[in-house]
Amino acid sequence: MPKKKFKEIIQQSEAAILVDFYADWCGPCQTMNPVLEAVIGELDGKIQLHKLNVDKHPQLAQQFGVRSIPHYILFKKGKILWRKGGIMTKRDLLQGLKGFIG
Repeated sequence: MPKKKFKEIIQQSEAAILVDFYADWCGPCQTMNPVLEAVIGELDGKIQLHKLNVDKHPQLAQQFGVRSIPHYILFKKGKILWRKGGIMTKRDLLQGLKGFIG
């Protein structure tokens, strides 16, 4: 996803957007994929998921201060509402995100 398009998406979306900073070689990132999908499914469209490959977009990862992966940042209208890195349980991820949706 080009940098410009990414910025447009996170700034113009009415819905909250969870960006998953990941890499294909990252084992913990792969571990988190089913957890992310389950959580996004449970939130019923209130949060959109966008995956950003840090190998393909290192400048975006750097811009948002992502130093380790997996790393998650929740945006709404261009503002960062929440961020967390590492492996989480489904319960912890839901807990973290629920406070930011109506």
